[in-house]
Parts: sequence; structure tokens; C-alpha cells
Amino acid sequence: MPDPAPFRALLGPAGWREGADAAGFTRDWLDRYGAAPLGVALPRDTGQVAAVMRLCAEQGLAVTPQGGNTGLNGGAVLSAGAQGIILSLARMTRILAIDPVEYTVTVEAGVVLAALHEALGEQGLTLPLHLGSEGSARIGGLIATNAGGSHAMAHGMMEAQVLGLEAVLPDGRVWDGLRALIKDNAGYQLRRLFCGAEGTLGVITRAVLRTRPAPVAQATALLTLPDLAAAVQAGAFLRRRTGEFLSALEFFPELGLALLLRHVPLPRPVETRGPVYLLVELATSIPGMGLEELLEAALADLLEEGSVTDGVVAATGAQRAAIWQLREELPEGQRREGAQIKHDVAVPVGRLPEFVARAGAAAADILPGVRVNPFGHLGDGNVHFNLSPPEGRADFGGLAGALSDAVYDLAVDCGGTFSAEHGLGQSKIALADRLRPGAERDMMRAIRHALDPEGRMNPDKLV
Repeated sequence: MPDPAPFRALLGPAGWREGADAAGFTRDWLDRYGAAPLGVALPRDTGQVAAVMRLCAEQGLAVTPQGGNTGLNGGAVLSAGAQGIILSLARMTRILAIDPVEYTVTVEAGVVLAALHEALGEQGLTLPLHLGSEGSARIGGLIATNAGGSHAMAHGMMEAQVLGLEAVLPDGRVWDGLRALIKDNAGYQLRRLFCGAEGTLGVITRAVLRTRPAPVAQATALLTLPDLAAAVQAGAFLRRRTGEFLSALEFFPELGLALLLRHVPLPRPVETRGPVYLLVELATSIPGMGLEELLEAALADLLEEGSVTDGVVAATGAQRAAIWQLREELPEGQRREGAQIKHDVAVPVGRLPEFVARAGAAAADILPGVRVNPFGHLGDGNVHFNLSPPEGRADFGGLAGALSDAVYDLAVDCGGTFSAEHGLGQSKIALADRLRPGAERDMMRAIRHALDPEGRMNPDKLV
């Protein structure tokens, strides 16, 4: 029988929780998944993580690593039927070194993204990763899920920010890959294996991340457009016209904005209502670049040719924050409306209008009147294709599975993916087996088995 006594002795009362004291760690953010663990380990350093892993190996216990537990696919909680522990990095929150010469920062895996932003900002640096959960998301979890966010178009996903890693392997050995190097091609890029592995290969404990000079100026606008095709063309024009200064392109529909304003007391940002809105932001770390003039000149051309029907350029920091709040709070508006189905997919940018039209039509065929709220990252093709029941209905009438299958199938048919930035967790394993090539899934299983032959690391996740 599993024995919690060695964990209690190793970690003490601050580092081991059982029963009711573990409740905040055992269910996922959407409260769909989570089995009761033997307990929750909260080690204070890499040495304790390694010791916990050895204890689990001795007792044959599964280990589910957990960061901020803000994932949407049940990847950071114990799977049903698994006998094991949750290993939370919540106490490993030290920012170990900020190097303004190398433009790197070394952190423990439990550092919260917002806290890292604050610390880097004090040094005139930034980590170009921004997402709605940054007040709770932790660095280890962001790496393990290969998080994306609103600036991936310009700077890449989390894997692009990772230079080096330290990780504890399933048998308790510590891999020290904390090399702060941009160039290191001495064999397999092992750090990349852990980006997106969702805790199935080991526990990330420390990371060396790339930083960049913090922006000293930003220019932000919110535009009204006649349709998504016009938004895609406007985005392509802005990329040509503003070059490396373009840092974000975000889109959302009138439905999403209307749901938000129905439930959250925010002002409507532009007078002209349109089917589609486009948030544009330029940023630079070079003083005196005149970003507002550059953006306004580009927007004037778009207005003249008719691809943009209205818009507002933020004149103050408060206006910029208000524009971003609209985009970031969109999921909250739909959540308060009631039942919803979330889909995190991506297609090539040029095929976004085709996908949204086809998926919307397919959803309406399955459930007439279903409300479609596609929003996301125009610059990289990631769209959160979220659905609400028809007006006046409380649910989807048992059709949620059919609706989701149609959306995912069409994303793949359009050359895209059924998982853009939320990962697979335990909710999308069957989808991955159905929609990804068998050879690809076999390679993933082989890699997992090579590092975790007993299958104890986050079982029933990813593969």
C-alpha cells in the first residue's frame, strides 16, 4: 500500500498536503478532471524534487507535475484510476539571475509569469510572452504546454524563449541543461523535448530564458472591418508596411464583443459596429521612432481603400489598456452568458476566413441557431472557435461532441491543428490518435517510453 509517511518526513507540513488540505490542487480549472491523489508534494528546491521522485519510484506511484493549474485540458491533475501524487512547483519561485549582458533570466519553475514581467521591467527587459492567465501561470507549466499567447507572431511560442533547462527524470536523476547559449548543436535538442511534453518526461525545475529590451514606445489601434477576409488582408498589409515593429494582431467578432459588454460594464470602443474587429499593436525599444505616425499613415491607406471602415488609435496608456482589456476579457463575457464549448485550433493565416465560414456552417447544420464566437491571434492563425447555445437555450442538447468533431475535422482539413496552444492533456488524446499520422504518434510513444519506461510520469496524458 502507498505510504505517505516518507513524504511527510521529507517535506514537512509546509511541503506535503493530504485530504481536504490538498483540495485546491486536485481539480482542473474547468472542474472537469481530477482524481484524489495520495497527497500533494510542494518541494522547495530541485533536491527535494529529486527525493520525491525517488520515493515515488520506490512505491510505484504516478507523478503529475503541476504549475499554476490553469490549463483547459486536464493535463495538470491526476487521471481517473491513477494512484499517485501531484507535484506542485508552487514553492519554487525564485528568480535566480537576470543578466542584462546576455539578455537572459534564470528562474525556478514555479515563478509566476506576471512576477517575472515585473522583475524584468525593473531592469529594462521583457519576456515577450503575454496571455490572459499570466497572473497565475507558472514558468514550468508554460514550458510544459509550450504556451503561445498574443505575441507569438513576432517572437514565437514558449519554446523559442527557452535556452536551457534543468529537469528531474522519472528515476530521480537530475539533468542539468542550464546552458545560456543561443547556439548549441551538440546532438539532440533535449530542452525542446520538454517543451510541450506536459510533464510526461520529467519535472522541469529551472530554466534559462531569453529576454529582450523592454519596449519604450507602443502604438495600439482597434479597427472595424467588413469581414474576416478583409482583416487577413489588412494584417498582411500592416506586416509589409510596419515590418519588425508589428508585435500583435488580434481579432474578434461583434458577437464576442456584444456578449462581453452585456455582462461586463465596459465602454464600446468604436462607434461603427462591424462583423470583425482587429487589434493592432506596434512596439519598439528604440526611442524616437514615431510609431503612432507610422501606424496612422498605414491606417489612412486602409481606410481610403475601404478594407477598414472605422478605428481608434489609443492616445494614452489608459486607452491602450482599455483596448487590450476588451480582447483579454472576451472569454469572460461568453462564460457569463452560460454554457459554452471551447476549441483551440489553428490554420494557415490565409485560410482563416475559409475555416471560420465552413466551421460556422457545419455547426449551424448540427444545431441551428448556435452562436459562433471565433476570436484569437490573426498573426499566427490561432483561433478560439467557441460556441454558445442558441439564444434562449441553456445547453447544446447533447450535440456538443458532434459540434466539436466537426470543428476539429475542419481545422485539420484546412491544413491546421486541433490544438494550437492549450495542449492535449487528457481531453484530446483520442483526437490526436484519430487526426495525427500514426508514425507521429508512435514516435511520441517511443520517446516517452525511453525516458519513462514504467509509465509513471503523468499517466494518460498526451499519449
